[in-house]
Amino acid sequence: MIDAPVIAKGTDEISLLPGMSNRHGLVAGATGTGKTVTLQVMAEALSTIGVPVFAADVKGDLSGISQAGKSSPKLDERLNLLGLGDWQFSGCPVVFWDVFGKQGHPVRATVSEMGPLLLSRILNLNDTQTGVLTLVFKIADDQGLLLLDMKDLQAMLQAVANSAKDYQTEYGNISAASIGSIQRGLVTLQQQGGDQFFGEPALNIEDLLQVDNRGRGVVNILAADQLLQSPQLYATFLLWLMSELFEKLPEVGDPEKPKLVFFFDEAHLLFNDLPAVLQSRIEQVVRLIRSKGVGVFFVTQNPIDVPETVLGQLGNRVQHALRAFSPRDQKAVKSAAQTFRANPKLNVEEVITQLGVGEALVSFLDEKGIPGIVDRAMIYPPHSQIGPINPDQRAEIIRSSVIAGVYEQTVDRDSAYEKLKGKVAASTAVAPAGAPASPQSGPAQAAPAASQGGGWMEEAGSVLTNVLGSGTGRRETVAQAMVKSAARSIGSTVGRQIIRGVLGSLLGGGSRR
Repeated sequence: MIDAPVIAKGTDEISLLPGMSNRHGLVAGATGTGKTVTLQVMAEALSTIGVPVFAADVKGDLSGISQAGKSSPKLDERLNLLGLGDWQFSGCPVVFWDVFGKQGHPVRATVSEMGPLLLSRILNLNDTQTGVLTLVFKIADDQGLLLLDMKDLQAMLQAVANSAKDYQTEYGNISAASIGSIQRGLVTLQQQGGDQFFGEPALNIEDLLQVDNRGRGVVNILAADQLLQSPQLYATFLLWLMSELFEKLPEVGDPEKPKLVFFFDEAHLLFNDLPAVLQSRIEQVVRLIRSKGVGVFFVTQNPIDVPETVLGQLGNRVQHALRAFSPRDQKAVKSAAQTFRANPKLNVEEVITQLGVGEALVSFLDEKGIPGIVDRAMIYPPHSQIGPINPDQRAEIIRSSVIAGVYEQTVDRDSAYEKLKGKVAASTAVAPAGAPASPQSGPAQAAPAASQGGGWMEEAGSVLTNVLGSGTGRRETVAQAMVKSAARSIGSTVGRQIIRGVLGSLLGGGSRR
């Protein structure tokens, strides 16, 4: 039996039960009411019982969880109010991640892993443009052309545009205007740093599930202050990560503690202008991912930012103060009050507007999965440092990480860009004098990669034996990470088709082959 960590104290101590932490939750409240510190308290509590955590750090404040806290007059006052005399300060094991590779280990995904639906979300494409992008992915799959980085996708778009008439019979009309819109969107994304996200070695989900030598769960912190400047990329990246966890982790039922708890900060960005087809997939993932041992906590200013179909699945609730300055605010207060299990001693709707900083209305699930009666409580202070660490401390943590060197070096292997470029060169070499060179030989002449046996997959088998077979340490080489990333991107013998996950394809979910 794992001891349940105490998160807050109201009439009695309020604990987050480990066995119910994968039933998802919500941390809500207006700016400045203490949501980030609550997130920190919950993250370090889960780490203490051996549960890895993933959290986006949108303000840079969460990095302090890596260092032991220090006494201060304000903290001492809180400890006295809570009757916590002997308070031990300690930090948590931390791994820093950064899409841009500046404040943490680089996080990458391949274009194929992202898929057309999520990529359309990042590029803000309409239905017609999304349909065209889906066809481009389908053509690439059929021709065995790997879409790994942005230059692969740009080359594929150019090739399809140049041979649109050749593809029309088999795939349908491909609008030049839609291709142009997608290309412009990619240029904008590239300028925002999106080209640093797409590529290899791609993130290995297992690297988020580590515990240290003392049995504490590692807290994975995504530096999101710069990423948040591109809100579509931020929300879609976290959505992709959640869907990857859903797809790749095995079923575990109801474990005594989660395999990972995922904190989705600024969750309103996920649901802004969300297409109906994508919202239904999110609802499906949130509903089913708990059976993979993953808990998801949405952190947002206003509970009405989360759709009711998702909100209804969030059993653990921490509600900080809300302001009622507008009709929308008043609606949010009333809505939040109605979602709690009533406490006859509290006028919840009135209390929500009166909570001080660090105070909250708390209701966690009990051992039977029933929401507890809501109570007005004070959140416990963290054992770790409140506020950001300095750049030197961050750099040292990155250097000493068990995955240092695994993701830092970009791998650029032969994929769609190189193969299409080679076809252009070959076509130019054999073309009669004066004849225009075709940048794409058309669907009839395109052969799937490695269709004659041997080829890449045979070579990969040799590489896996020689490179991975002898590796016994936790720290992977760049070659190992590249081979694993490649293995995830390549399909089975059936046309080498890349099957994207439950959120990666308009055609629905499927397991990778």
